[in-house]
Amino acid sequence: MFEISWLEWIGYLASVIIMASMLMSSILRLRWINMVGAAIFCFYGFMISAPPVGFLNGFIVLINIYYLVKIYRRKEYFTMLEITTSDRFFLNFLNYYEREIKQLFPLFQLDEKGSTVNLFILRNMSLAGVFLAREFSHDTLQVDLDFVIPEYRDFKLGHFILNDNREFFLQKGYRRLITWSTSDEHTRYLKKMKFQAVEDNGKMKFMKDL
Repeated sequence: MFEISWLEWIGYLASVIIMASMLMSSILRLRWINMVGAAIFCFYGFMISAPPVGFLNGFIVLINIYYLVKIYRRKEYFTMLEITTSDRFFLNFLNYYEREIKQLFPLFQLDEKGSTVNLFILRNMSLAGVFLAREFSHDTLQVDLDFVIPEYRDFKLGHFILNDNREFFLQKGYRRLITWSTSDEHTRYLKKMKFQAVEDNGKMKFMKDL
């Protein structure tokens, strides 16, 4: 039987982490995970007396730190664009991301009558997401779809819509947002956005006061 030393396990761990980073669609996640893997590989390289491995991965760590600092310091421009649900571009957008939307929002169905609030969210003038909500009661909006394309899933769009632009909803007379979640990823997002979970007929309803 082959015996694997603890150093070899560290090397395998670093390899797995770096491979996992390559699967990330979010640049931010890719940088973070890749940096962790490179740091472990750097340690591994010096521990096995392989300076080229250590120095190379140490350099990769520094590159990731450099770009992460740039990402977090970069001033970005966000804007909301009101649309109609019959807009051809909007319908093509839904069709293009149909599989991912069904995974995150399996209960979503486009209302033929249209929603109360229909928004495209632009990030640096690139289309980054869509937000659809309908009136649930006189002061409450039900969020049917709050979808962000994979490249921009760093919670910045959520903060922009739900926190920075609270006044947009308040001016329309809405004081509360509600929604339901059946996916772990969506639930994590809602909790990050400070939605409160309440059980409703066996389902988890999430509420946020504006």
